[in-house]
Amino acid sequence: MADDLRPSLGCYGDSVVKSPNIDQLASKSQVFLNTYAQQALCAPSRASMLTSRRPDTTRVYDFNSYWRDQSGNYTTLPQYFKSSGYFTASVGKIFHPGISSNFSDDYPYSWSIPAYHPPSFHYEKKKLCKGDDGKLHVNLLCAVNVTEQPGGTLPDLESTEEAVRLLKSWANNDAPFFLAVGFHKPHIPFRIPQEYLSLYPIENMTLAPDPNVPEFLPPVAYNPWTDIRGRDDVQKLNVSFPYGPIPKDFQLRIRQHYFAAVSYMDAQVGRLLSSLDALGLADDTMVVFTSDHGWSLGEHGEWAKFSNFNVATQVPLMFYVPGITIPRDQLGESTFPFIDILTQPKYRFKNDKVRRNVVELVDVFPTVASMAGLRAPEHCADVSFQEELCTEGDNLAHTFRRRERGKDEEAIAYSQYPRPADTPQVNSDVPDLKDVKVMGYSLRSWDYRYTLWLGYNPKTFQVNVSDVHAGELYILADDPGEDKNIYSDLEQSVVIKKLSTLPRPVTLQRRMKLQLLYLTAGMKMNRGKA
Repeated sequence: MADDLRPSLGCYGDSVVKSPNIDQLASKSQVFLNTYAQQALCAPSRASMLTSRRPDTTRVYDFNSYWRDQSGNYTTLPQYFKSSGYFTASVGKIFHPGISSNFSDDYPYSWSIPAYHPPSFHYEKKKLCKGDDGKLHVNLLCAVNVTEQPGGTLPDLESTEEAVRLLKSWANNDAPFFLAVGFHKPHIPFRIPQEYLSLYPIENMTLAPDPNVPEFLPPVAYNPWTDIRGRDDVQKLNVSFPYGPIPKDFQLRIRQHYFAAVSYMDAQVGRLLSSLDALGLADDTMVVFTSDHGWSLGEHGEWAKFSNFNVATQVPLMFYVPGITIPRDQLGESTFPFIDILTQPKYRFKNDKVRRNVVELVDVFPTVASMAGLRAPEHCADVSFQEELCTEGDNLAHTFRRRERGKDEEAIAYSQYPRPADTPQVNSDVPDLKDVKVMGYSLRSWDYRYTLWLGYNPKTFQVNVSDVHAGELYILADDPGEDKNIYSDLEQSVVIKKLSTLPRPVTLQRRMKLQLLYLTAGMKMNRGKA
């Protein structure tokens, strides 16, 4: 699992990013091209994915809530495997550390042994980045000479070493294992080996295709990227709050460092997979690769996560299943040879198994369980706070055995994001639960992104479907960057009135889906008349 990784990978069609090891994995996997997180923030997204429950069920919207205390004693994905006889271990960042995982990464519920965190992560927020003045700072851009870092290492290097150590200890053991490896990059700060910057010459970098704040973007939808504003090198820019913009030359450097961080993380994936090969484990080990959410790189004048846009919610997702995604006769000692992009710039892979229809991170739990031969959890009832084991996602196992038949307009991904006010505040990006006043619920289909910003009561965890603060509607065929909001207050008031007669038990997701169908049906009729 990567941290803050959008699908900026070669296997997702990105022509800039160099990610040969993940691309190699993708070439032997089934790749889901349109996967979305349920909230673009680490703790809520990870709690949601690992329990297969949406944030409104976990009630984890910030860093200060633990679902077992806040909501329900829900079984997690690793816990389910542990209870099925697997040895489960966590390396690096899987659950978000701290309150949101009970200061234990949910041990001993989820893991057979305490979770491993790389010791060098302790220095991640220290003054270790050399500035132009020759002094050390807490910078956003922090390419370093690794030998000069504390311990002569970096967190993801240590995590890879620990993961390989665990694999070696299990190689001659018949007991099944579930190993979760969480890389910290490309999460900020971009404290990465400096040599990876050479892959992305600054003169070859370009700005985001839509670097300006859209004209009709509701203020509540904008995230003011306060996490990067606090870094020493960004503070020196004296960028105005909340919209900026960041100077263009610095924007290019942010993009350069993000891409370099992706390539550095890709190398760690390659080291891990090549070890799986060398130990003879690649023939009977399923490998799943994903991220917790995406990261804006200047699109809409935004940076970081903290929004409902595609760039913040879309993630990579791929499943390598020996004998299913790759024939048994193609398995061998060189399934995942390591590719050092610093010395091997030429490589080429092809994705033969891709799924284009929309899926969600809540689908991961039931799919992994099913593909491993375990019984997938049953689907949750509309209200499931008392159910310890069920899924609010879909089991995607059937997709591995049949060809995709065109687009599925019924496939929907739901994301959400809380806000403390209708306009950007200093706590808009990560409001504490008690400060949440508005919740933005977003629906992503093949053709549309539809978002409603609704009044929310954090004391009762209730949303007021008739208290609409703002709305967004994007036609993705015409506007893939989600820059032209065509939401109409007049049309929407008609829709809300029409759907207010629906029975109370109808879920918010169902209501919004019906709203979207009603709105777009009218649009299609008008287009037909034209």
